[in-house]
Amino acid sequence: MFETKFAIVLRDDLADWQKLNVTAFLATGIAGQKPDIIGEPYRDEAGNVYNALSVQPIIVLSADGATLSDIRRRALERNIRTSLYVDDMFSTGHDRANRDVFSRSGPDNGVVTGIAIHAERKIVDKVTKGAKLHG
Repeated sequence: MFETKFAIVLRDDLADWQKLNVTAFLATGIAGQKPDIIGEPYRDEAGNVYNALSVQPIIVLSADGATLSDIRRRALERNIRTSLYVDDMFSTGHDRANRDVFSRSGPDNGVVTGIAIHAERKIVDKVTKGAKLHG
């Protein structure tokens, strides 16, 4: 059992391609913030080397828009740095444009698509309260 928890919460009304896209983006945000979450490279029996992966499981949850906004608020109240994806980012095609549309969204007006958090296990459970295991 890990002392920390890595959770991604997606809005429950997204198309499958959006869920996959947002999950990938959010996971890289956590990995960028916390490089120690990445283990050693993998090797197959032939000696081929593959990229290292997360050392702990990533829990994927889903929630409605209101619950996602609550999760964002609770994370901000606890000063937890998260990865956040907002709806307007779907209209862009590169990082600079993503940053631009993101900068125009705030806790009171941004439509949250997904959020990722990596913190102490109990804190993640409290922050993500109301989200359900993605299924």
